[in-house]
Amino acid sequence: MTTPLLIIHIVVCFALILIVLLQGGKGADIGATFGAGSSQTVFGATGGQSFMGKLTTGAAVIFMLTSLFLAYYYAKPGADSIMPETMGQTVQQTEVPAADQASLPAADKPVTTE
Repeated sequence: MTTPLLIIHIVVCFALILIVLLQGGKGADIGATFGAGSSQTVFGATGGQSFMGKLTTGAAVIFMLTSLFLAYYYAKPGADSIMPETMGQTVQQTEVPAADQASLPAADKPVTTE
């Protein structure tokens, strides 16, 4: 089940990138830079959504749905921690007896400040 969903997800991902890159920006001409040809409305003059806009919306919805389904499928149930093997274990430190400290190499001897 996940293989077809993953293939659809990857194809839609690349399609979404191409669709967005193929679109022209709103007011992409040089006249729009200086205010020529624009309407005096608050958000600008917008008509109906173009075919590329509808295609972008559709691809984005499919991409988000496949992302949610894949995240739900690959979630591990019952995992409360990212480090489950160390959960509940305590680290025990052992003390070296004073008689054995003389036999330790210089790098392993404890530092004493007197």
